[in-house]
Amino acid sequence: MFRFKPNVLTRFLIKRFFASFLLVMFTVCGIIYIVTFVERLGSNPNTIATLLDSWIRLLEYIPLFLPLAVFMGTLLAFYNLTKSSELIIISGTGLSPFQISKPFLFGGFIIGALAATVINPYSVKISTDNLTKNHLELVDDNIWIRENSENQFLTIRADGIHIEKNKDITFNNVSIFLQNDKFKLTNRISADHATLSNDGLTINNAVNINEKADTTRKNEHIQTKITPQTVLERYLQPDQISFWNLPAFIKKMNAVGVVTRGHLVQFWTLLFLPLTMMAMVTLGIAFSQTKQRRNYSFGVKFSLGILTCFALYFITHLFNALGNTGTLPPLIAIVAPQIIIITGACTFITTYDTI
Repeated sequence: MFRFKPNVLTRFLIKRFFASFLLVMFTVCGIIYIVTFVERLGSNPNTIATLLDSWIRLLEYIPLFLPLAVFMGTLLAFYNLTKSSELIIISGTGLSPFQISKPFLFGGFIIGALAATVINPYSVKISTDNLTKNHLELVDDNIWIRENSENQFLTIRADGIHIEKNKDITFNNVSIFLQNDKFKLTNRISADHATLSNDGLTINNAVNINEKADTTRKNEHIQTKITPQTVLERYLQPDQISFWNLPAFIKKMNAVGVVTRGHLVQFWTLLFLPLTMMAMVTLGIAFSQTKQRRNYSFGVKFSLGILTCFALYFITHLFNALGNTGTLPPLIAIVAPQIIIITGACTFITTYDTI
């Protein structure tokens, strides 16, 4: 039976890489969490709610700075190895930069795989449980839901949305319009709140205005085919759907003729996230190349590397936008930037190593 058993040097380099990456990650997360906590302190009823809100927002920010953290972690790990002369000793054994980089690439692959298969589903679950209309794809600044049946048309407009503990959906400041099969408005129901469950739509203390302009105030219950699950499936943005649920969701949406380019871009982004992390590791190794015993140019390389990462960030999002609009196939839009980064970085490493 095949067993992967890394040697002493591989384990040593992997530990140094993860130590540097975690140091960068915890530092960046700590700063973002503190800033978010202070910013959201006045928007929540108490400190506990603010801590939870800040944690949810931090999870949403992780995909943005994770590639940068991997790059900075790689650069920091090589700087420490160079500063302690350990990299000189390792290179003296005859290992090339590509052989030395294997443990770092393995570490980047693990980080990308965990981010896609563990962190993403957890983040989606937390944010969906605390859903706001900022997480939804809206026609305008309001939530609009429409249901067609044989006898009537039902339209729901709401200002806000909230997921209850039992997974029911509560709409805030809601108006419900009922039309007959000839599109004539028969009832207009307004209320501060309406709850959608698998049993239908429940409106407490509702104001009902019929086609004769008669007004009544009472509790209403409307049987609908709409369920909380169908609302979420239709209106959630691509990054609010778990990596594990995206394939089935895309297949279902394609079956009913809904455009799923954005969801395909999100799926390929998560699937190739390990490749993205490996590309950032390769870029970090390229910026770490030096022939000095002590890397006195670390500050300059670090600054140039950060600027390069921001430039690559905009290029990557440009490719994503091309994938979302259909200009490029989603798979090519996601893979092309990573291949360009890896090719450019490897070319530099090879050229530098042969000088």
